[in-house]
Amino acid sequence: MDLSGYHATFSDDFSSLSLNAQGAGARWITHTPWHGDFGDAIFADPSSGVFKSSPDGLEIIASKGTDGKWRSGLICSAWADNNPTAGFTQKYGYFEMTAKLPDGMGTWPAFWLIGSDKRTAAAEIDVVEYYGGFPRYFHTTEHVWVNGRNKYLRAFESEVPSGQLSAGFNQFGVLITPQTTSFYLNRREFWSTPTPPEYQQPMYILADLALGGGWPIAGLKSPIVMRIRDITVWQRDKPWD
Repeated sequence: MDLSGYHATFSDDFSSLSLNAQGAGARWITHTPWHGDFGDAIFADPSSGVFKSSPDGLEIIASKGTDGKWRSGLICSAWADNNPTAGFTQKYGYFEMTAKLPDGMGTWPAFWLIGSDKRTAAAEIDVVEYYGGFPRYFHTTEHVWVNGRNKYLRAFESEVPSGQLSAGFNQFGVLITPQTTSFYLNRREFWSTPTPPEYQQPMYILADLALGGGWPIAGLKSPIVMRIRDITVWQRDKPWD
């Protein structure tokens, strides 16, 4: 990935945290704009202790409470759907997260994008979903949802050296152009597809440490930590064709 013809439009190294449970006033909200959780952990508010700034960036900490329930965290760059000015969104460009992902059966960290306009369809790009029970693989998926069903679905499974994604930091990126949507690991392209019309709109960013995803969590030991060194977005210097 050559970024020499691009400039950064959004960047957070999490040296200080700008989090809000919901609504304006912070760089990130800690819930989805549609106010929905998923997986087997509750996505908690910033005051719950699931978010921490460290020398490695942001720590999202999943832990099991005395009530037997798991709590974890999600961050989102927009706080309202169907409104591209409510938070950060961008049409086209390169979106990237540098992170160290936890492994273990039942861990389910992810970095993904959602189209800001859901009035006719929901556009979703899962740059990385990592099912930690399978440390040699991660998944990348393109969705377009209409009335809760997949109108469009493409998926790609990448193989990496076992444990690479949890042993150190890796860069997970996607470049969206009017013609193609291309995916990168450590800035090397591994998959490219034609850009569907639904992806030709402003997109917002989400990153989370979910649990489950269809896999058992009974063997997980609390706490579990996802470390995000930075999230950055670039836009091309020249207008898109």
